[in-house]
Amino acid sequence: MAALRVLFIGGNGTISAASSRLAIERGHDLTLLNRGISASSDSPDARPPIEGARSLIGDAGDPDSIRAAVAGHEWDVVVNFRSFSPEQAAADVEIFDGAVGQYVYISSASAYAKPVEHLPITESTPLKNPFWQYSRNKIASEEVLVRAWRERDFPVTIVRPSHTYDERSIPIPGGWTAIDRMRRGVPVPVIGDGTSLWTLTHARDFAVAFVGLLGDRRAVGDSFHITSDEVLTWAQITRILARAAGAGEPELIPVTGRAIGAELPGELDGLVGDKVHSVVFDNSKVKALVPEYTAGTRYWQGAAEVLAWYDADERRRVVDPDVDTALDRLVSRFGS
Repeated sequence: MAALRVLFIGGNGTISAASSRLAIERGHDLTLLNRGISASSDSPDARPPIEGARSLIGDAGDPDSIRAAVAGHEWDVVVNFRSFSPEQAAADVEIFDGAVGQYVYISSASAYAKPVEHLPITESTPLKNPFWQYSRNKIASEEVLVRAWRERDFPVTIVRPSHTYDERSIPIPGGWTAIDRMRRGVPVPVIGDGTSLWTLTHARDFAVAFVGLLGDRRAVGDSFHITSDEVLTWAQITRILARAAGAGEPELIPVTGRAIGAELPGELDGLVGDKVHSVVFDNSKVKALVPEYTAGTRYWQGAAEVLAWYDADERRRVVDPDVDTALDRLVSRFGS
C-alpha cells in the first residue's frame, strides 16, 4: 500500500502507541494531535515519544481546538483515539467532512449487548449496555457516525477493541496491590467464581490488524472488532500473573463484581458492564481484510512483560494501603 497521510488524535496511549510505531515503520506520514503534555522523562511512568511522528497541538475534548490545529490540512486517514461522547463524534464529522479519505472511530467491544446471549460475539451482535455509561456513549457516538455515512457519505470505519493491554496493564482488581499480595502469599479476590471467560489482546498484536485497515476503502461504512483468539478464565489470568510475579499458587477468593466494585468504586462500572460477562470473539471479519493478522502474544508472555516493566523500577511498584485494606475486607467477607 502507498504511504498515507495519517492523523492520530491521541497516539501514545495503551492502545495507540504500538499502532503509531507500526504506522511509521510501514512508511506512513503520521501526525499526532495531542495537548503536548507528557510525564517528565525521569518519571517512572513516562512513555517514550513516538519517533518519526509529526506533532500538532490541540485538545481532543475541545472541537474548536481541533479545528484550529487541523485548519488547512487534508488527510488520507484520521483516527480519533480520544472521542468518548456523541457530541465529540458530531463535531469530528463537521471538522473532517470533505478533508479526509477515511475517518476511524475507536469504539469499544464493551458496547456489545450485555448480558451476552450468544457466543462467539461477531460484529452483528447487537449493541446494548445498560450497566456502563462509557459503553452507552460509545454506542451513541457510533450512531452519529453511521448516520453521517448514510446521509452524507462521511467515510467512517468503526473499530471496537476489547481489553487491549501493554506492559503497564494489570487487569485484575486492585492492580499492583493485588500482585504484591500474591507475592506476600495473601489471598486475592477473583471476579465472580473465576470461571467466566475473558480475552486479553496485546497492543502490538492489535496494531497489526488496525494499521492494516487504514486506507482500505473496503472498511469504510463498516465495523470491526480486533481481539486475540486466546480465551482464558479470570482464575487462569490471575494464576498466570502470579507465576510471572514469581509467587506461589495464589489463594483465590470468589467475589461478585458488584461486591468488588462496592469496595473499589473506580472499578465498578467496568466490572458489571464488561468483565463479569464471558466474552469470546470471532475475528474472521477483520482477518478477511487483513490476512496477516494473528494475535501471536499469549498472555503468559504478555504477563511476563508486565512484571518485568514493574520490577525494572521500584517507583512503579506502589501498594495502595486503602486498596489493600479493601481487598482484606472482601477476602474476610467472602473467604471460607
